[in-house]
Amino acid sequence: MYFNDQTIAFLDGRWIKAKDATTGLYAQTLHYGNGVFEGIRAYDTPAGPHIFEAGAHFKRLRYSADKMHIRMHYTEEELTDLAYQLLAQNGLTDAYIRPLVFTGPNMSLTPPEASHLFMCAWRWGKLLGDNLVHVATSSFCRPHPKSCFIDAKVVGHYTNSILATTEAKRNGFDEALLLDANGYVSEGPGANFFVERNGILYTPPLGNILPGITRRNVLEICQQVGIQVRQQHFLPEDVYGADGAFFVGTAAEVTGLASLDGKKFRRAWKNTFGAAIQGMYKARVLQEETREAFI
Repeated sequence: MYFNDQTIAFLDGRWIKAKDATTGLYAQTLHYGNGVFEGIRAYDTPAGPHIFEAGAHFKRLRYSADKMHIRMHYTEEELTDLAYQLLAQNGLTDAYIRPLVFTGPNMSLTPPEASHLFMCAWRWGKLLGDNLVHVATSSFCRPHPKSCFIDAKVVGHYTNSILATTEAKRNGFDEALLLDANGYVSEGPGANFFVERNGILYTPPLGNILPGITRRNVLEICQQVGIQVRQQHFLPEDVYGADGAFFVGTAAEVTGLASLDGKKFRRAWKNTFGAAIQGMYKARVLQEETREAFI
């Protein structure tokens, strides 16, 4: 699904066949989850492939590495250039790009001395598909913000996401909605969350969520078109009976929800702010400046 015998990947300064990529079994990332990554999308535009928000994604990658005491040897500009080369190497225009910074051998709980960069890409549709999704409130909560850096995109954080999504699917739902340690709505396992009620959009504030790049774009779109958004805490019960709701994220893009905990939303998806934003976001990613902006 992610690669075949001809797929090219980048590993520590070399372009190699993905099938030939290897790493050591003593890496701290493998044993303890101390690695960082990004999920980035490239879109096919009339001017050629465009990596949406490349600078913001690679800035966050470097920030995450710094927070986890992982040495990062590439600038944002160098990473962006590598990402475009990666697309060209594989003949891709519409693609999902995954840079991963992982560590060298280290069995102690101290910062690793060595780090490595792996970058790959593949064709990937929306994370949750094109249909409305049925969501369940998870029995798992997001980590407490004093337990880790919530705003860093860390490999180990996603064990929490795996547990939440697996629980939801085993219970007959498509995806989960996680709460924070205080019982307020936080986010999805891999996406931020918005809910519409009485002409206003609500979304959880920063502090217990990943500050999503797609989330920021949605907030900008709402400001441009005059949709009122309130960033505040709310409970799952406040979502029941709302007009509509949606997830946003690089992998999910803008995905509408059909229900939460079996309770459907009042409006048809096509009549919600989410549906309008879905279209405007798609237009935004296709109309961004092209490759020349990063040279």
